[in-house]
Amino acid sequence: MNLVGNVQLVAGDSEMIGRILTILGQEGLDVHGNPDLYIREYGSFGVDEAREIATKASSRAIASASRIFVIVTPGMTGEAQNALLKTLEEPSGGARFFIVVPSPLSLLPTLRSRAQILELERGSGRALVDAPAFLKAKPEIRLEMLKPLLEKNEDDKKDLSGIISFLSSLERELSNDKKPDLARLSSVYRARKYVADKGSLTKALLEQVALLI
Repeated sequence: MNLVGNVQLVAGDSEMIGRILTILGQEGLDVHGNPDLYIREYGSFGVDEAREIATKASSRAIASASRIFVIVTPGMTGEAQNALLKTLEEPSGGARFFIVVPSPLSLLPTLRSRAQILELERGSGRALVDAPAFLKAKPEIRLEMLKPLLEKNEDDKKDLSGIISFLSSLERELSNDKKPDLARLSSVYRARKYVADKGSLTKALLEQVALLI
């Protein structure tokens, strides 16, 4: 697999870490106990996390040609992405980044333009909410179908990775229509864009999608 540039975006979750390490191992990198390999899973990724990564990326590699960062998160706030732009565009010491999110298309165009999107094989895990079935269901049934994502409808217990994956699946299904309904697509896009932001009302965003599509 040919890696282009210093930034790779991968669709998925923590299961992709092993696949990324395999790629790095094939390049001859020591992936066991390497002080220059930084692997981190985040429940959420805001501007503070972005600044932490930027600070670590500015330090010199110890045992390798460059530092490598594998970042796994269900989503990044817009503020965090903007804070990362300079680090990704001009990485110190040739630092490399693998950013794993449920849907790379959910990231800002300015960030995606600096990256290569890697198509890696994903596991066959069953989605919590089936997007095609959701679209066919009546609104009141859709609201019931959302409950596994919200975990008792408590925002502080939300499965953010599952939510973004679900919204991305909905967006793909709607985009595949012969004549996509832009209003329906827009409601899903807005929810996917804002659901990872701190303080977002996840339950309200998903219920709006269920009613508007």
